[in-house]
Amino acid sequence: MLKTLTIKNVALIEYANIDFKSGLNVLSGETGSGKSVILESLNFVLGAKADKTLIKSGETECVVKAIFAIDNAQSVKKILNEFDIESEDDLIIVRKFTIDGKSNVKINGETVTISMLKQITSHLVDVHGQSEHFHLLKTSNQLKLIDKFGAEEILPKINIIKELYQKYNNVCSELDKLGGEESQRLIKIDILNYQIDEIEKLDLKEGEEEELLEIKSKLEYQDKISTALNCVKTTVLEEGGISDILGNALRALSSISNLSQDFSTLEERLSSAFSEIDDIAETAGNMIDDFDFSEYNVDSIENRLESIKSLKKKYGENFEQIQEFLSKANIERERLINFNELAENLLKEKNKLENALYVNYSELHCLRKNFSKAFSKNVLDELTGLGMPNASFEVVFQDFPSREECKFNSSNGIDVLEFNFSANLGEPLKPLSNVISGGEMSRFMLAVKTQTAKFNDIATFIFDEIDAGISGNVARVVAEKFAKISKTVQIIAISHLPQISSMADNNLLITKKESCEKTVTEVTTLNFNDKVKEITRLIGGDLNSISAKAHAEELISSADEFKSKL
Repeated sequence: MLKTLTIKNVALIEYANIDFKSGLNVLSGETGSGKSVILESLNFVLGAKADKTLIKSGETECVVKAIFAIDNAQSVKKILNEFDIESEDDLIIVRKFTIDGKSNVKINGETVTISMLKQITSHLVDVHGQSEHFHLLKTSNQLKLIDKFGAEEILPKINIIKELYQKYNNVCSELDKLGGEESQRLIKIDILNYQIDEIEKLDLKEGEEEELLEIKSKLEYQDKISTALNCVKTTVLEEGGISDILGNALRALSSISNLSQDFSTLEERLSSAFSEIDDIAETAGNMIDDFDFSEYNVDSIENRLESIKSLKKKYGENFEQIQEFLSKANIERERLINFNELAENLLKEKNKLENALYVNYSELHCLRKNFSKAFSKNVLDELTGLGMPNASFEVVFQDFPSREECKFNSSNGIDVLEFNFSANLGEPLKPLSNVISGGEMSRFMLAVKTQTAKFNDIATFIFDEIDAGISGNVARVVAEKFAKISKTVQIIAISHLPQISSMADNNLLITKKESCEKTVTEVTTLNFNDKVKEITRLIGGDLNSISAKAHAEELISSADEFKSKL
């Protein structure tokens, strides 16, 4: 449930800290006092789209903080764990929005995206505004209500259909790839033949390009390399060269090495240098012998490299990518050549999936029809309790198609339904959108909410003037319904009716005041005396009238008596 809502710099609210209680919380106030700002703030912290008009004039940012008790909200804790957000008994959401359009959201201190925020809050709060009346008139939303009502059995069936439909779409995509005119298929085969032939004819080897580039580089500097290596060899090995000179020096040192350790060490060092230089000369000689590129031709190497470059440009940046292209091309060519066999297998699979989809579509249809009957009965029972004993309500389904007529174009079943309604005895049932008035719609929506609330673990329901268009005894009945529902869930209602305000467990008054040349909205929790004054105002009586005050106290007393019997 929602424990606290803190609002800073939203519209006319400079600062407000609102404490909510379990049971029925009612917000009231004169028209234009700012009740809608409270709802806007709630929607904002729950993840609604925001713009800079939300920010109080003269300020650079607005902040809304909501604290929810989630000790029993297992579905919320599960999502928090999935997002690696610490799960405690309280969930704290803080959302900021700046004048330059930047939004920041934190949940229990962790920064989250708006998408993550919505996923979490959808399990916390159900907001019902007057715009939802219009949503309910859409047949697609009516279907969603039936699915929510029968979720325990309907949702598993929908999940099966979604899985089958995904497979069906994949098969259809494969068939589309195989499809097209025969001439187009043959053209594709010709193109693949050319590409495969071009790659295979070149017969590129791994590392070949690098090897050819190295040979090409050596060929370009062949004379320079040969001259340098010969210079090394002859300088060391020719008569009177370095080798002879070092040999003489080494023999001289050898003759005195036994006279001193220093002479012996010097001999060893010179011997090592002599061996190393001798080895260098021998290596240079071997390189000269090996450096014979007479079998190579610069032009042929350049032509080969150019062919490799062309191949890379068409089929991949390196040997591995070219081989991967070749493999895929061979597979695709095989698939196109074996078109008839593949198409036949895919068509069999498509037909098999269509049969499975049709069976599951049919089973889902039966489930929805069965639950729609129970839903209709329950809603009518609720409407009777809401002062509409002569109402008629029925969920009408379009005829289910035969297997041959069925279009397999939905992962949610193929049902089309409509809510038909009549408020008065003897009147024919007609589509809901054609016959229902504002007051009737408010009660119908409350009846529907009562049903769907039973089948989820959402702990807080918010109603924005759901009492529009009703008064008198009907208002009393709606207030009593709120009281009953609020025994199991928290209700926050924005209302202008004294009957609903008198039934509240927590009354909050929204007022607009002018001070220091600015207008601000304030929220006050009412004590008993203040509650009497507010209900007197809602009745329309003189606040100084003893009879009006007595009427307000009587409403509160009657409400308390009704709640004590629940």
